[in-house]
Amino acid sequence: MVDDSRKHSSIWHNREFLLLWSGQTVSEMGTQITVLALPLVAVVLLDATPFQVGLLAAAETSAYLLVALPAGAIVDRVAKRRLMIWCDIGLFLVIGSVPLAHVLDSLTLVHLYVVALVSSVLSVFFAVAYQAYLPAVLEHSQLLDGNGKIAASRSVAQVAGPSTGAGLVTLVGAAGAMAADAVSFALSASALTAIRTPEPRRKADPGPRPTMRSQIREGLDYVLRDRILRNSVAFNGTANFFVIIVETLGPVFLIRTLDLRPGLVGLLLALGAVGGVAGGVAARHLARKFGSARISWISMTVLSLPGLLIPMAGSGWWVLLFGFGWISWTFSSTVAGISLTSYRQAACPPELLGRVSAAARWITWGTLPVGGLVGGGLATAFGVQTTLWIAVIGGCCAGLWLFFSPLRGMRDIPLSAPEPESRPEAETETVAEKP
Repeated sequence: MVDDSRKHSSIWHNREFLLLWSGQTVSEMGTQITVLALPLVAVVLLDATPFQVGLLAAAETSAYLLVALPAGAIVDRVAKRRLMIWCDIGLFLVIGSVPLAHVLDSLTLVHLYVVALVSSVLSVFFAVAYQAYLPAVLEHSQLLDGNGKIAASRSVAQVAGPSTGAGLVTLVGAAGAMAADAVSFALSASALTAIRTPEPRRKADPGPRPTMRSQIREGLDYVLRDRILRNSVAFNGTANFFVIIVETLGPVFLIRTLDLRPGLVGLLLALGAVGGVAGGVAARHLARKFGSARISWISMTVLSLPGLLIPMAGSGWWVLLFGFGWISWTFSSTVAGISLTSYRQAACPPELLGRVSAAARWITWGTLPVGGLVGGGLATAFGVQTTLWIAVIGGCCAGLWLFFSPLRGMRDIPLSAPEPESRPEAETETVAEKP
């Protein structure tokens, strides 16, 4: 339970939350720097081919496919703060090995693949544990405020991180910029260590513990039965598949085709985060004006069309076409994502929300490593610019999953789920059971 001394107090006086929040904010900044710096290390220092950059992107996102489903069940069985500290320490050592290997002139692509894979797994476990640990340092009445501040700092990091990374890449090189990320994880671990509130022990449920497999299956079954949820997950997975191709090959296109300096590449990629923040701010107004259901498919079938400008970018001022197209994509996907997430939160039974969210994330994030591999293969076979055309056309078509769904006939997102398809009575009883 939360310490009584913090009840009814301002969240700004909650020392434990401020430590948790500040440590996470610093590490989020560092992570955004590495998102930019890691592919630049491969392209600039190791002369990686487009396919090798695609492999790196696949390794960097592979944990979403490999461990996103079981991570929640595992986190529930261990001490969350201790797990986060060990994840931070592991990330400090793994990320820090890149600039160290560069100084020792022993950096290789295999080393980068291992770094990407291990850091991906550690980051997924940290993210799951972080959300589960927050109620240990906040009252229930403070959770909304706390989550809002965390989301705000994440958005700021997504804007400031790449631009800061671009400056660091210009000053100290891509490998040196990754040292800043390693330091950020050390600071996060220090902040977590300073938290004094003991973590409440998890009470054992009466009866036999459900197996991890049965819990995972319940979440997947619910996603596949609900037509709105099924189509929204299909949309997100398709969009992520094509977006990761652009994120992976964008630096290759800008550096090798348009001959831009790495620092300018970072600034162009940072514009995507600006579009995401703008989408978050505008989402409520657009939902009121057009309807929360309607804007979800309008944003991804109409507002995303300027994304087709990305492969049209050229030398000089024409390079801004890449930035403008990238902004439109991130803006549109953010607006759609907020509406779709609201449906899942409103319609899903509370006892299933965690498992349903994990199942949805496994599908939507699981396409990221596949997209990285396919993008690298297509770029090797047809060229980087042609692959970017395939990606932006596919990304704009992802909104058709929403257009050909029940959302097209609605104005606003429903507050309850429609009757699930083909739901046997025996299965209903299984789903209703709490873990």
